[in-house]
Amino acid sequence: MKKNENKIALSSTLSNGLKSGLHTTWSLGKIIFPITLFITILQFTPILPWLVELVAPLMHIFGLRGEAAVPIVLGNTLNLYAGIAGIISLELTVKEVFIIALMISFAHNLFIETAVALKVGVKLWLVLAVRLGLAATAGILLNLFWTGGSEIAQYGLTPQAEAVPQGVWQILLLGIEKAAFGVLQLALIVIPLMLLVQFVKDRNYLEHFSKGLAPFTKLIGVKPNTSMTLVAGLLIGLAYGAGVMIQAVREDGVSKRDITLAFIFLMACHAVIEDTLLFLPLGIPIWPLFLIRLVTAILLTVTVSVCWKQPKAAESEGGVCH
Repeated sequence: MKKNENKIALSSTLSNGLKSGLHTTWSLGKIIFPITLFITILQFTPILPWLVELVAPLMHIFGLRGEAAVPIVLGNTLNLYAGIAGIISLELTVKEVFIIALMISFAHNLFIETAVALKVGVKLWLVLAVRLGLAATAGILLNLFWTGGSEIAQYGLTPQAEAVPQGVWQILLLGIEKAAFGVLQLALIVIPLMLLVQFVKDRNYLEHFSKGLAPFTKLIGVKPNTSMTLVAGLLIGLAYGAGVMIQAVREDGVSKRDITLAFIFLMACHAVIEDTLLFLPLGIPIWPLFLIRLVTAILLTVTVSVCWKQPKAAESEGGVCH
């Protein structure tokens, strides 16, 4: 009898997890597909070169040459892979590569990840202020205070050449392929993740998990029920971790204040292990890159948490702090 009950319970978990995963994939896919399509097409228009030309004069503020605008614009509008491809195309010093790497670590894939943040309920101005503000501040401070890194960076990889599409239809087809692959990749990550989350919830493991992270959540000023959001964002990033975040807001009673604080933390250091390792072949110090992002995230979140005191009534109801 007990074995049958366990089978039914497992079946229910799988069913609910699959439904949640498919619903989240559909919800996020409606954001990722059109934005990826738009940005891919944008690469083959005069707009992206215009953006690079517009930003180039500002590069000296960060101790960078004008052409360094290429990886920064690519990283901001597309993703870290595009930014790294831009870095590899230039002969830069270790200091310049490190500055660019840190800047695009704080502010990359802005279109998609900002749309995800808005979906969870974080304000647009806050997303842009935190991510662009951290990127600019990091670039300026590194330029001012780091006197080393003057040697030319030795790249441990070479960029893969891609065939340039010819004509409107080929560009459109490339955009559709990349957008569809983006949604497929999302589904392959989100659906198993939501199944795992459902399994953890149905067996009451989440309470133990939250207790384990309680010292850290307490440090940054949020409730333990944000633990799944934080772990998902830290390990797999904002875009792919958004499914857990959306579900946490909907089902776990995560308040607007806590999800905002969690996002402030994650905007500074989401997918911090994977993102940091991507820069390993570029000949720059990796540990400082990792630690700067993590320490910055903690200090910024703690500061905002201390300044943003939520009324007792709103806190007890899991409400929004106005």
